[in-house]
Amino acid sequence: MKGGGKIRVLLADDHLVVRIGLADILSFEQDIEVVGEAADGAETVRKAAALKPDVVVMDLMMPMIDGAAATERILAANPKTRILVLTTFGGSGEMRRALAAGASGALVKGASKLELLGAIRRIASGGTAISPEIDRALELQPAVELSERQLEVLSLAAKGLSNREIAKLLGVSLDCIKEHLKLVFARLDASTRTEAVAIAVARGFVRL
Repeated sequence: MKGGGKIRVLLADDHLVVRIGLADILSFEQDIEVVGEAADGAETVRKAAALKPDVVVMDLMMPMIDGAAATERILAANPKTRILVLTTFGGSGEMRRALAAGASGALVKGASKLELLGAIRRIASGGTAISPEIDRALELQPAVELSERQLEVLSLAAKGLSNREIAKLLGVSLDCIKEHLKLVFARLDASTRTEAVAIAVARGFVRL
């Protein structure tokens, strides 16, 4: 926000109806201006670099690049941009990643108009804004750290690929894949592949 002017906002969500709804809400606010919209993570990163908005209001789960990865790339290019992440669920691995990457706020999509406006203004002024639901969920849910390769293997397992198929696709040995899954099971406190996938989907580590 430059010189006390309007808060310049970029809206990012893969659902057009959500972007329309958000734009409509913000259009009535004299101190907020929507400067652009994006339908996927890659487009969000490009437009954030070009438009340099004060705040990006961004869906956590988007095509091409997810909200957490987009947050990291946007802030690497322009650390002054503030990120407000929206999600349909509370605590998750993706939410932890987004906050760790530097997101200043996190709201559930069921948040009220006043909560949304308050969060945008608060983070634009240098503060933080996290929904109580998300805060509680993150406190109750232990943090789980998985490497990029472990997440990749888990994502492929969630799509139904066998260990041998995953090994061939990634160009590694079958024993390597088994070791990755063994570590994933331990970190998710799961005893089977099915249980590990279910936990990973519930916590937002992978999408089916």
